[in-house]
Amino acid sequence: MKDAFGLPQSMLVLGGTSEIALATARRLIARRTRTVWLAGRPSPDLESAAAQLRVLGADIHTVPFDALDPASHETVLGKVFAEGDVDLVLLAFGVLGDQANDEREPAAAVRVAQTNYTGGVSAGLVAARALQTQGHGSLVVLSSVAGERARRSDFIYGSSKAGLDVFTQGLGDALHGTGVHVMVVRPGSLRTSATTGRTREPLTTTPGEIATAVELGLRRRSETVWAPGVLRLVMSALRHAPRAMYRRLPL
Repeated sequence: MKDAFGLPQSMLVLGGTSEIALATARRLIARRTRTVWLAGRPSPDLESAAAQLRVLGADIHTVPFDALDPASHETVLGKVFAEGDVDLVLLAFGVLGDQANDEREPAAAVRVAQTNYTGGVSAGLVAARALQTQGHGSLVVLSSVAGERARRSDFIYGSSKAGLDVFTQGLGDALHGTGVHVMVVRPGSLRTSATTGRTREPLTTTPGEIATAVELGLRRRSETVWAPGVLRLVMSALRHAPRAMYRRLPL
């Protein structure tokens, strides 16, 4: 069960090698979380992530999970929930793709859509049903500001996140009053270990900053979280900008 501050004692991460997910797990372990399941494709990276979290004193398990295999989702998640209550499910898997290549190779674009959207719909519905059955818990879904309005530079990825975002909002409405809390997180451009040393661009964020925003959202039982928060205003302006003007912006 969650503690008095609304923070989870147990969590399931779908996308167990995600930098954002691992930063969130580290932050929550430092608070109250004691059991974590990291779900992802079996790999040295997944085992390394688990080992890093075990050093923090939590009970860490790895679970084979493939976003592109929806037929397995009910079985995989069912085994986790059979171990006991799960206070938080963090849906953190996704692929960025390569816009230029994906426009030339429709099959690659479809893979982005299937991973980010179809996989998210399947895992989200299975997780939501399990949380509703146990009568409590949070489902946190990592979306993106890229889904707010199509951009020439990443409309394939952005459209997949737009679909996931709308799905999550609707799921939250469907589960309202059931004891299940649904929260969508919309990060800006991510600054990761791969970009260390570069000049930081405006409105970028880091996995650690997103983790902080997720924790605050859980405490407040927020339905939507922006990281950084100022993006709420920026994206509102861009969303309503005339299309002719929007096309001229360097986005």
